[in-house]
Amino acid sequence: MKRVVVAMSGGVDSSVAAALLREQGYDVVGMMLRLWSEPGKEDSNRCCTPDSMALARRVAARLGIPFYVIDAREIFRQTVVEYFLEGYRRGQTPNPCLLCNRQIRWDFLLRHALAIGAEAMATGHYARLRRTEDGRYELLRAVDRTKDQSYVLYVLTQEKLSRALFPIGEYTKEQVRALASRFGLPTASRPDSQDLCFLAGEDYRAFLRRNAPEMLQPGPILDTQGRKIGVHQGLAAYTIGQRKGLGIAAPYPLYVIAKDVSANALIVGRAEELGQRSLRVGQINWTCGRVPEAPFQAEVKIRYTAREVPGWVEPQGEDRAEVRFEMALRDVTPGQAAVFYQGDVLIGGGIIEG
Repeated sequence: MKRVVVAMSGGVDSSVAAALLREQGYDVVGMMLRLWSEPGKEDSNRCCTPDSMALARRVAARLGIPFYVIDAREIFRQTVVEYFLEGYRRGQTPNPCLLCNRQIRWDFLLRHALAIGAEAMATGHYARLRRTEDGRYELLRAVDRTKDQSYVLYVLTQEKLSRALFPIGEYTKEQVRALASRFGLPTASRPDSQDLCFLAGEDYRAFLRRNAPEMLQPGPILDTQGRKIGVHQGLAAYTIGQRKGLGIAAPYPLYVIAKDVSANALIVGRAEELGQRSLRVGQINWTCGRVPEAPFQAEVKIRYTAREVPGWVEPQGEDRAEVRFEMALRDVTPGQAAVFYQGDVLIGGGIIEG
């Protein structure tokens, strides 16, 4: 019987993933990560609150599977939280979920899974896998496009994909909740949570004020001609394309165009000054298992919540690429990921540099 570790969170998706694998005859073991919480707010990380942990234990008991909690607080702080802070120091808008998937879930936790004899690890992500005739693994978008999470999984290498299972990728969210009810799981009606886990539902600016106040020092707001037209409250409090909250009276709408970190200046301009028809991507992982030999057309997604747009991807070495679009995109944000699809297949992705 093949042993599989399921990364459990106390939510409905990972609970159903465990139940499906148990029903299919796998030797299932549940593991949950105990992640870092801000000092003074212990156990506030939404991925591992006492309530979440209790629910995960109840699910494991219901399914009759072993359940373990792995302490990942220090490595999570050193990698994910520091990455989040450093991204804002560089004037970017980081997505720490990407690094968490790469280094915490699919490295740290996977190593614990392999150490107890597991051959694979499963998660409650909405994504699918397919084995090709030449032995490679393809990461596919989920059947439920409204819940698809393949974007945050572009970081997985072929080696990691060979160890991965995504049991709920063939189901819609409604079907998953129905399955949870059929299995009698206590998480069946638990609501989804979309915020960053260590923020515990709080606005990220408040977190930065406590943990990196130097990033929220006021500075000048400049128009695209270099004229000072206002004062910002810290570059980290703004993102590219932002319109509201600038505090500037003008006869036309103004948007954040760029950040000048060296001068601590926020650059704003009109809508027609916002956007770019190309971007540079670094730290690329070619999820498909090989670097494309020539430029290729793809559907490009530049944020988790963004719609895909047609683009032309030109690889530049093993881990860099330039992406060009037919029309200018208004929300290209350094620090976010650009991910490339052909049909349902995720080809690869990397971090937007500019």
